[in-house]
Amino acid sequence: MTRPEIRPDFYRFANGEKAALPFAPDEYDTRLMGLRAAMDATGAEVAVLTSMQNVAYYSGFLYCSFGRPYALVVTASQSVLIGAGIDAGQPWRRCHGEALTYTDWARDNFWRAVAHVAGQGRRVGIEADHLTLARRDELDTFLAPAGTVDLAPATMRQRMRKSPAELDLIRAGAAVADLGGHAIRAAVREGAREIDVAMAGRDAMELEIARRFPEAEYRDTWVWFQSGPNTDGAHNPVTGRVLQRGDLLSLNAFPMISGYYTALERTMVLGEPDPATLGIWEANVAAHDYGMSLLKPGASCAEITHRINDFLAERDLLQYRSFGYGHSFGVLSHYYGREAGLELREDVGTVLEPGMVISMEPMLTIPEGRPGAGGYREHDILIVTGDGAEDITLYPYGPGFNVIA
Repeated sequence: MTRPEIRPDFYRFANGEKAALPFAPDEYDTRLMGLRAAMDATGAEVAVLTSMQNVAYYSGFLYCSFGRPYALVVTASQSVLIGAGIDAGQPWRRCHGEALTYTDWARDNFWRAVAHVAGQGRRVGIEADHLTLARRDELDTFLAPAGTVDLAPATMRQRMRKSPAELDLIRAGAAVADLGGHAIRAAVREGAREIDVAMAGRDAMELEIARRFPEAEYRDTWVWFQSGPNTDGAHNPVTGRVLQRGDLLSLNAFPMISGYYTALERTMVLGEPDPATLGIWEANVAAHDYGMSLLKPGASCAEITHRINDFLAERDLLQYRSFGYGHSFGVLSHYYGREAGLELREDVGTVLEPGMVISMEPMLTIPEGRPGAGGYREHDILIVTGDGAEDITLYPYGPGFNVIA
């Protein structure tokens, strides 16, 4: 290890041994090749990627910002992670390629480190959907670019098409989510709190991830378990509400493996559902089945969405739809990585291709005071194949399994 100068702006800190990354070096080299092809197509001489999803996708390192900027600077011959001194040698150990550590005892040392690799006066590829106005001004000041080009759409398109190694990791994540679902179901009982049930599912998933991936980093696996009126929103946080017989329940298990998020979501009822609840639940299950049957290569996201809309409208339920019917999976989390180009919405024209991974997750929310009030949601993850889609979520859905006596 080379001891840094007493007060440098940035330095190299190759501390310890390189750690095992989520994927083999060849996988990252192939990804960088795709990025460089996008750079060539747009005339970008250097890319400065700043989002969590792209830094992780192309380098293997998933940063924790805590108010500090990070970047991956890619040229025709280099890939250099720019990390903060607070992380010491971790960025170098867990990145593919090189790393520079910037210090925080002089303002803008991050940009000095970026400029050291990127140079000045070049055409710079950026992520326009991630740079704030303030950061964009700083980039202009320190890099004095000859021009900028938005690489975010091209990187998103690249991330939407999964490699075989990614598909293996996503399948493992779906299996972990299934295990978490069974742990959640086993913890459901009258008198338990939402938080008690959620912790049972989270603990089971984290233990399974550690068993399957002994060399990974472990963070960000979580459960949202909602009951009664708390089921009305897909992302409502866990509370201390005590479960009561007759409650509508929403099981939401979210394992995270090296930045790759998967999900399992199921409607449940504690005790026998009343007729109105059962009718709406079965209608949403039917929409779920129908939607999954539409996921195949050549179908567009907008076309699939309109057909499910028609299905629900025929049953006078479309007005209770809460959000789009599904989205992409991969380097994705609740706070980074949304791939807006692969969402089942009316305004997304992307055509499904083999290797894409997408969810089917219709949700109906019936307002309080009406029969069957609450939120109903099913969620499976599917891999688009050559002639259809492979459902990799195995946890059962529907009243036959999810009525908890």
